[in-house]
Amino acid sequence: MMKKLGCFLLLCLFILFGKNVNAQRFGYIDSGFILQKMPAYTNAQTEVEKLSQSWQKEIENMRAELEKLQKSYQAEEILLTPDMKTKRQEQINRKDTEIREFQRKMFGFEGALFKRRQELIRPAQDQLFEAVEKIVRQRGLNFMFDKSGDVVMLYTDPRHDYTEFVLEELGLASKEQNTAGARPANALVDDPADVPPLPETAAPAITPAKAKPSGQKVPVKKKNN
Repeated sequence: MMKKLGCFLLLCLFILFGKNVNAQRFGYIDSGFILQKMPAYTNAQTEVEKLSQSWQKEIENMRAELEKLQKSYQAEEILLTPDMKTKRQEQINRKDTEIREFQRKMFGFEGALFKRRQELIRPAQDQLFEAVEKIVRQRGLNFMFDKSGDVVMLYTDPRHDYTEFVLEELGLASKEQNTAGARPANALVDDPADVPPLPETAAPAITPAKAKPSGQKVPVKKKNN
């Protein structure tokens, strides 16, 4: 649904500015790649993962208690009166409901984990947005798209990729950090491996001629009169 909406908005954009499309300057970035390079984002992801594991462990302990209640009831069911059976069944049902409710609150849509993640990554997202704004103003761009967003980009010319400029603005554009994905802004070929191999009938390479030893005279053929 979001991708369809993104495509629709992009189409409307081109319709509105269709007459002056040649005068518009476009660019795109890969926000996912940039965020993975940002320490604030990776630290937030680590904290979210730890929180998720902690809550998951709590759920597993609660399920172990539920399983213990169920086994105890099954072992003693034949000895229980109807009233006692009802009370034990209600206890089991309450425990099961408690587990489901806890799981929904922690891991459900817009649950505690989702909200906590949003809180933790918001500073990194704001920092990225500010850097993008600066690049847009510096480079005189009219539009900046996100390659990793909801808008489907069927083809992207590397000459319009401003990912590295944003990384530079964030102070993250170093050879050590950007060994994967770094490419010059004017590059036309994404991967040199895409160049097709030569056909089998291609002419063999020419072997360079051996140099004549120094001091050796080259014989000159005389003309016959």
